[in-house]
Amino acid sequence: MYNPHTIRKDFPILSREVYGRPLVYLDNAATTQKPLCVLDAMRDEYLNVNANVHRGVHYLSQQATDLHEAARERVRRFINARKIEEVVFTRGTTEAINLVAQTFCESQMKENDEIIVSEMEHHSNIVPWQLQATKRGIRLRVIPLRDDYRLDLDAFRQLFTDRTRLVSVTHVSNVLGTQNPIADIVSIAHEHGVPVLVDAAQSAPHKPLDVQALDCDFLALSGHKMYGPTGIGVLYGREEWLDRLPPYQGGGEMIDRVTWEHTTFERLPFKFEAGTPDYIATHGLATAIDYMESLGLENIAAHEHELGAYAYQQLQQVDGIHVYAPTLPSADGTPVLAREWGGALSFNVGNIHHLDLGTLLDRLGVAVRTGHHCAQPLMDRLQVQGTVRASFALYNTREDVDAFVAALQRVVPMLRG
Repeated sequence: MYNPHTIRKDFPILSREVYGRPLVYLDNAATTQKPLCVLDAMRDEYLNVNANVHRGVHYLSQQATDLHEAARERVRRFINARKIEEVVFTRGTTEAINLVAQTFCESQMKENDEIIVSEMEHHSNIVPWQLQATKRGIRLRVIPLRDDYRLDLDAFRQLFTDRTRLVSVTHVSNVLGTQNPIADIVSIAHEHGVPVLVDAAQSAPHKPLDVQALDCDFLALSGHKMYGPTGIGVLYGREEWLDRLPPYQGGGEMIDRVTWEHTTFERLPFKFEAGTPDYIATHGLATAIDYMESLGLENIAAHEHELGAYAYQQLQQVDGIHVYAPTLPSADGTPVLAREWGGALSFNVGNIHHLDLGTLLDRLGVAVRTGHHCAQPLMDRLQVQGTVRASFALYNTREDVDAFVAALQRVVPMLRG
């Protein structure tokens, strides 16, 4: 039986105090804490198997290479990719999106061609396309957000033109927690012959991923948001698309043959992995995936939704609060958190500044995020400068929620004067 209180023992940091109070860590959308098994796996490899991968004939190099490529296979199974050739290691979601933005725009787009993104995107799925727009004269078109914090798919259908070349959209909003209907979005795009890139940074920690069921063409995720180390991420790409794209960076590892006149490139996925990879982090990521799957991804999703629904309900007790989250009416007509939600609850309380709320909550041991959450266009749509965001993980409990809401109830009157 899933028991978050038992799970917490795997995360020693959760037992520490902050300002003399028990830590309540609710900033998981920014980064998750790491279980001991991940830290132990990485430490063991540094101590016993540390050698550069792929290039050495000696024992340690072979052993490190085996662990690195086993991690690639582990990721392949986790996202249900068809082949390991479709799994490219990156530094994270941001680099994965930049990789596609640069190589796709370079090879597949011309001036006045168009990319479709959404109004709820993280900056990492906006700025790379804007950089390419400046260089190449391409244009961004934006799927609008409805007032119920869901994307307007009818408007999405109207955005396609004969110049549309790619759709790039988040799976789960890092602000709203809204889970977008990716299979539907992909189906609509594919009707127009347009490929789709999915930003799965906020969905990978919370629910099973299946790139074949989603039918997406590219997908990006980050290890540090799913209990793995920082500085490691994944780009999934259909083999036929990765074959079409040019290399992202040049250097060792990604070459086949180099002469002064010409260079030929390695086979997939190595064509996109220039230089020494973070082979310790890939092993840590594989261990984190093992850990998540040992708990059961469906169990994690069910626990987190129950916790989020409870938190949403408890937050309604705070006078003047406005929570930005997708809801549905319950039997008695009161709103409840929608099933299509993943991990994050953002809110404001009256005219109180989000930074002031976050600062005082911190003094009571509650770690939340404040600000625009790298989603300033979404903040403009919501007509706010920023929000407070509480985000949940597999180790959070009802007691965490109760402590958070109690702290909020204490600091709100102080800030209202």
